[in-house]
Amino acid sequence: MSIKGFSHIGLSTLDMDKTRDFYENILGFKAVRCDIIKIKEGGHVRHIFFDVGKDQLLAFMEANDVPGIASDYDAGINKGLGVPGAFYHFAFEAGSSAALNAKREELIGKGIMVTDVVDHEWAQSIYFLDPNGISLEFCFLTRDIGTEDDVIMQQRFEMSVERWLGDNYIKSRVSSLKKEPALSSD
Repeated sequence: MSIKGFSHIGLSTLDMDKTRDFYENILGFKAVRCDIIKIKEGGHVRHIFFDVGKDQLLAFMEANDVPGIASDYDAGINKGLGVPGAFYHFAFEAGSSAALNAKREELIGKGIMVTDVVDHEWAQSIYFLDPNGISLEFCFLTRDIGTEDDVIMQQRFEMSVERWLGDNYIKSRVSSLKKEPALSSD
């Protein structure tokens, strides 16, 4: 068996309608499977899969009146775990610098708060949140990675914890349509 990447990543939502609207109409990901799962003990779960490209899917579940499943929790993952907003995030491939900038302008035009382009030296990215508070990214590689230097664990830059807390890693990088300089230190 050869590994081809992810089949799907499963996440949860407290509001499937807002989630579906965001992933279909804001990000442009097509819903490819939608189910309602009736739970024997009561309630139901709505389950939807979005095609994010390259035969990979992103799935969401929304529990409704299911015994033993909380009706209110942090679906954004990071805040509920008490970790910085960048720790758990999902990055989609942008393909090129031009496509990344175009996606940024498109998202801003749709009312989404998006970071400036962040230059990581080996990749460029933009960051934003979905309606659940899930940290998302569009990214593209600016060079081949996996060089001898790349695979040596080493300090490459310094960042303050304050810049990472909550939504600061997004809010601290939002200004205009200008490009952010490469990360080096605060």
